[in-house]
Amino acid sequence: MVTPESIRLGIAEGMETEHLSVIGDGQHFEAVVVSNAFAGKNRIQRHQIVYQTLGERMRGEIHALSMKTYTPEEWKSSH
Repeated sequence: MVTPESIRLGIAEGMETEHLSVIGDGQHFEAVVVSNAFAGKNRIQRHQIVYQTLGERMRGEIHALSMKTYTPEEWKSSH
């Protein structure tokens, strides 16, 4: 079974983040990812970066993952 923690670890292992949280119920998950890797990228490109960290799991195990992606500067100004 997929857990929020297993998704969080998958993202953390695949990219540098300043903040990373994942919540979910085993079916639907929501991630908040803050990374310098998002600088100069649009929303779709940012999501693709995160999907790449999860690889094949996105095609099989993980059925619904919504994301909020921020650069560190965006994160600081929004919180």
